[in-house]
Amino acid sequence: MNFENFATKAHLATVPADRSFCDSFGLRLNIPQVVAEIGRFIRMEPGFKYVVGVGTDSERIAGGNADFVTAIVIRRVGNGGRYFWKRKNCGPFHTLRDRIIQEALFSIETAGEVLSELKKVSDVDFNFEVHADIGMGGDTREMMNEVVGMIRAYNYEVKVKPESYAATNVADRHI
Repeated sequence: MNFENFATKAHLATVPADRSFCDSFGLRLNIPQVVAEIGRFIRMEPGFKYVVGVGTDSERIAGGNADFVTAIVIRRVGNGGRYFWKRKNCGPFHTLRDRIIQEALFSIETAGEVLSELKKVSDVDFNFEVHADIGMGGDTREMMNEVVGMIRAYNYEVKVKPESYAATNVADRHI
């Protein structure tokens, strides 16, 4: 793998921590830099199908606040992928519903920023999804229609458990 194509540590000082995403090398990247990395990843093996997914997971912490992690995942279908993540603490959140709605809002906001930048990259082909940390089992089943409808209102394809790996696996790993 040629690491010359990856962002350099010089980018660390130029990206405010609250607006940056971490990659697996520990570098902080802003959205345009993340999208540049996604483009490089796709161009390395253009014969595959690619899916870009955005999802958020959260965990309640002391004082009623919540720790949110949003992940941007580029998946080379059948052959691995890369991801980028960021953490945000906010609150207070008194109910699970409030936290799940905020997860969806963070994902929608990030999806809009990512898709806006991806549209500027004309030589890559991908599917785009927003992943919600909800499913038919457990406490979130009662919110399924509301959250899915909210995301679809922005014209995004929605994935829920067990297909919502950006939220339920990748973001969850960093909570």
